[in-house]
Amino acid sequence: MNKQQKFVPILLGSDINVYGMARSFHEAYGIVSEAYAGLQLAPTKHSKIVNVHTLRDFDKDPVFIEEMRKLGKEKFNDPDTKYLLIACGDGYAELVSLHKNELSEWFICPYIDFSLLERLISKVSFYDICEEYQLPYPNTLIIREDMLENGLLNQELPFSFPVALKPANSVEWLSVDFEGRKKAFIFDTREEFDTILTRIYQAGYKSEMIAQDFIPGDDSNMRVLNAYVDQQNQVRMMCLGHPLLEDPSPEAIGNYVAIMPEYNEKIYQTIKSFLEKISYTGFANFDMKYDPRDGEYKLFEINLRQGRSSFFVTLNGLNLAQFVTEDRVFEIPYAETIYGKAQEDTEMLWMGVPKEVFAKFARDNEDKRRALDLIQKDKWGTTVFYKKDMSPMRWMLMKYMFSKYKGRFEMFFKEKEG
Repeated sequence: MNKQQKFVPILLGSDINVYGMARSFHEAYGIVSEAYAGLQLAPTKHSKIVNVHTLRDFDKDPVFIEEMRKLGKEKFNDPDTKYLLIACGDGYAELVSLHKNELSEWFICPYIDFSLLERLISKVSFYDICEEYQLPYPNTLIIREDMLENGLLNQELPFSFPVALKPANSVEWLSVDFEGRKKAFIFDTREEFDTILTRIYQAGYKSEMIAQDFIPGDDSNMRVLNAYVDQQNQVRMMCLGHPLLEDPSPEAIGNYVAIMPEYNEKIYQTIKSFLEKISYTGFANFDMKYDPRDGEYKLFEINLRQGRSSFFVTLNGLNLAQFVTEDRVFEIPYAETIYGKAQEDTEMLWMGVPKEVFAKFARDNEDKRRALDLIQKDKWGTTVFYKKDMSPMRWMLMKYMFSKYKGRFEMFFKEKEG
C-alpha cells in the first residue's frame, strides 16, 4: 500500500461519462485526466480537468490498439508512474477487454477477460445467465433475421402489447440507420412492431433483437445500480439510484436525466452475490424496473463500465475514482462493502436537465415532491457544472447544452408518454 504512488487516469471517450470520471478524479486527488477519443464531444470541451486528444477512428480496431501501443511505448512509460485505463463507453470497454493482456504491459486495466465479456455484453446470453443465477428479468423473445423469413410476422407473440424492442448488439446498432430508428422502442400495436422490425433487418443489422413484455409504469419505476468490484473479485461499493425522469428523444431514449439515491437490501445482496460468483472485476452498471404485477425488480442489462449518469454516485459521497484507485493503484486490501444510502441529511439529487424541465415533465408523485424539496434546499448537482472548472467559454457551452433539453422534451415527451 502506497498512497504516494504517482498515477495518471487515462479515460477513453469524450462524453459526459468521461467528464464525470475526470471530475471524480479531480475531486478526490486534484489531478488532471488524459482522455483519448475518436472525436470531441461537448461535455469535455474547454475543460481544465481533462485533456482530450482526438484520433480519427480511435473507437475501433486496428486504429485503437495501434494508437494504444504507441501511447504505451512513447508517452506513458515512466516506471515510477502508474497509468489507470478507464473505458467510458461500451465499445471502448469491449476493446480494452479484447486487448487486456497486451495493454496490461503499460496500463492498469480493471476489466474482465474477453470470454466473460462476450457472455455478458450480449443481451441474448445475458438472459441465459439470468436464468442460470436466478436473476429476475422480463418475459423475453429473442428474434433473429431468419425468423422473419420463416413466418414470425404471421405468428402470435408470447406476450401481449405493449411490447418493448431493443438491439442485442448495442455496438453494431450504432452503425445502422433507417427511418424511425431509436435507441429502443415501445410498440402499442402489432403493425408498428412488424414495420420497424422489417426495416431493421433491411437496413443491414445482423444481430438479434430483443422483444420483451413491457413492464407497466413510468420512468419512476426504473432503478439503476452502479458497483465496483476489486481485483480479488470482492464488491467494494454499490450504489442504487432511483431515476425520476428519462430523455424522451429517439437517439437518447432511456438515458436518465434525474436520479435520487435509494437503499434496497434485497437488490444489493442479489447483485453482490451474482458479481462475486461470476468472478467479476471493475465497474458494473445495471438497469432494472419494478414490476407491480409480481413485486420484482427485473433486470434489463448489465453495462461493463460505470453508467453515463453514474456521477450521481460521487455526488452522494461515494467517489467512483477513489474506489478503483485505492484498489488498483494504491493496492489497499478489501475491508468491507460500502453501500449507498438515501439518508435525509446527506442525500443529493443528480440532474442532467434544467430544473424547470424536471419540474414540468417528471411524473407528479411523492418522489418528485421530495426531489423538488431537495432542489429548494440546494441539495442537488450536475455532472458538468463544476465550480473548479467553469471558464466563461465552458459555462456558456454547458448552459447551451442544457437549454436544448427544453425543446427536446417539448417535442418528444408527449409522444413517449402516449
